[in-house]
Amino acid sequence: MDDVFQIGKIVNTQGLKGEMRVFPTTDDPHRFDAMKTVSLRDKQGVIEYGVERVRHQKNLVILKLVGIDDIAQAEKLRGAELIVPRAAALPLDAGEYYHKDLIGITVVTAEGETLGILHDILSTGANDVYEVRADETVKPLLIPAIRQCIINVDIPNRVMTVSLLEGLREL
Repeated sequence: MDDVFQIGKIVNTQGLKGEMRVFPTTDDPHRFDAMKTVSLRDKQGVIEYGVERVRHQKNLVILKLVGIDDIAQAEKLRGAELIVPRAAALPLDAGEYYHKDLIGITVVTAEGETLGILHDILSTGANDVYEVRADETVKPLLIPAIRQCIINVDIPNRVMTVSLLEGLREL
């Protein structure tokens, strides 16, 4: 398992003095406010930069890194992912899981029937919905991430046990 989490992605430059627009992929975009350094991952590898300034603009984070002082330097970093090690990930409450730990987990019913692999997590606003696929030829099963459906999540053994509410298989 990869021991880093992506917390944002540089999507564009901002102005002429090296600032960059970052789309946050973390639940708390204000986590950037306290960061002193950040690691960027792109095709060439991972490079660490000091954080000079952070501000927020609508749904984006505007980031100024130490040593990136003009638009040309900032443009070279477009598309890079901002990553943090697992140890620096935001803490979870009981019953919460990192999405990257759930993707690929085997989903079974309480009766022991294997439904497939958790392929994707859809954010709907009210609750997440888990997309489970037996294989690529079968229509995916959509399971709401609610207490009535999710009985147990065993991350070390990579198994999620679910209870399917009436009508879920027919969707």
